[in-house]
Amino acid sequence: MTLQEFFAMGGYGFYVWTSYGITLLVLVVNILIPIIQRKQFLRQQALKQKR
Repeated sequence: MTLQEFFAMGGYGFYVWTSYGITLLVLVVNILIPIIQRKQFLRQQALKQKR
C-alpha cells in the first residue's frame, strides 16, 4: 500500500478527508468561540465597573 493509495481510500478519499476536515473545523470553532465570548464579557464587565 502506497501513501497515494492510502489518501485515495479506494476512490472515497475526497469524501473521507472532507468529512475529517469539517469535523476538525467544528471542533476548533467550538473551542474558540467560548474563549472569544469570555474575553468580550470580561471587557464589558471591566467597562461597567469603571463607570
